[in-house]
Amino acid sequence: MFISRTPFRVSLFGGGTDLPCFYSCEQGAVISMTINKYVFITVSHRFDDSLRLSYSQTEIVNSLDEVRHPLFRETMRYVGVKSGVEVTSIADIPGGTGLGSSSSFTVALLHALYAHGGCYRTARELAEGACHIEMDVLSEPIGKQDQYAAAFGGLRRYQFNPDGSVFVDPVICSDQIKRDLVDRLLFFYLGGSRDARSVLKKQCESAISKFERLRTIRSLVEDCWRVLVNKGDVRRLGELMHHAWTCKRALADNVSSARIDELYERGRKAGAAGGKVLGAGGNGFLMLFCEPHLQNAVRNELRELREVEFGLEPEGSKIIYVGN
Repeated sequence: MFISRTPFRVSLFGGGTDLPCFYSCEQGAVISMTINKYVFITVSHRFDDSLRLSYSQTEIVNSLDEVRHPLFRETMRYVGVKSGVEVTSIADIPGGTGLGSSSSFTVALLHALYAHGGCYRTARELAEGACHIEMDVLSEPIGKQDQYAAAFGGLRRYQFNPDGSVFVDPVICSDQIKRDLVDRLLFFYLGGSRDARSVLKKQCESAISKFERLRTIRSLVEDCWRVLVNKGDVRRLGELMHHAWTCKRALADNVSSARIDELYERGRKAGAAGGKVLGAGGNGFLMLFCEPHLQNAVRNELRELREVEFGLEPEGSKIIYVGN
């Protein structure tokens, strides 16, 4: 039996510039961090040649082509696992909540399947494999940030180049700076889940006409980078997040909603400096940046929402158990 553990990610700045419609023309960039919420994949031998897959549903089939779940099916096909295994998926947070869950799942599944086959793969190989499966094989209208964040982990900057390559750099700052950042982030569950595909597809369709806004979003990545690595005033990140959110909302009319706009403004009036909806809009999580002494006022204002505590996870996908 092999068990992989892969973190979810929180995108801080640059989301949208990791889409092919932008980085194929000019370099995109994202700063994100992984959090201490995970997807776990267990792979073990099965007594016979059938396949048993357990997630929110259970599939028991005799051939790979019969598998209904597209990520299970195509990831197993990519690795070359066609029969005789049992695979189980368990996650700390539901899918479709803006934390890059599909890509974390794909990276985790790749990692566990490779380990089951006796193969080691680097973080870059896991990220590239997940991008290929999601973007090339399944033609999902998504970007590359989630796969790389899940594979590499930690607080990092990712740069997406027109030739398809990705540069990965750790954000080199003190533990105190990291704590100051995380301590100012509040996460409120908006309820339900959302399908990012329609939002991202619409963003891509309008990307050419919105390139200046995307350039602004990308420039805020460098502003954030300078604050973190040069020991700047972390409080400035709240202003940058508000600027990024106003730009992001203008990319497509389905990025936000009247309800989210109201909640965001209520949070700001109560003391939050800025924030965003994680992922591609709709439901999921509302992240707000707020000074510690004002956080109780924000919590009270948004008391109808469930707050979820997240911490920084410094590592990416890893194998946490190897057994018979």
